[in-house]
Amino acid sequence: MADFGRVRILVRISALLLVLVISLGCARLSSTTTSSESAETAEDVEPTPLYHDFEDVLVPSELKVDTKRTFVHHAPDFRAGVLVLTGRVEISSVVRFFEDNMAQDNWRLVTTFRSPRTMMMFQKPNRDCIINITEKQFKAEVEIWVAPTTRTQRETLLK
Repeated sequence: MADFGRVRILVRISALLLVLVISLGCARLSSTTTSSESAETAEDVEPTPLYHDFEDVLVPSELKVDTKRTFVHHAPDFRAGVLVLTGRVEISSVVRFFEDNMAQDNWRLVTTFRSPRTMMMFQKPNRDCIINITEKQFKAEVEIWVAPTTRTQRETLLK
């Protein structure tokens, strides 16, 4: 009779282990399905560009603000200063991004210098913007300088 009691205990422990293994397997399957679905949707959605301190300078979302090197003066009528960003992006894609999006925000491209670093100069009637793009080790650095113009509206950078 003692053997029958031991057999019942072993059957109960085995049944409990079986239930535990099945429930862990189902939970793992459920989390795998959810993570693969979210990975698919994450791949389908492109990162949305953002406006940071300057309301008319769109920035790729892959670039993160370097708060230690950024200084932007906020006044009631204007904002001026330098916004420094870094991220793992290709220089050529960042240049194309600014060429396309600055025009959409009514900036006029005045000139571009391309070398190991790229400088782009943009102009609006009351503001100037210089974008300096430098390739660093394993990342790109983008400095966006915006300042109010000191010239009259009739003057331009290119006379």
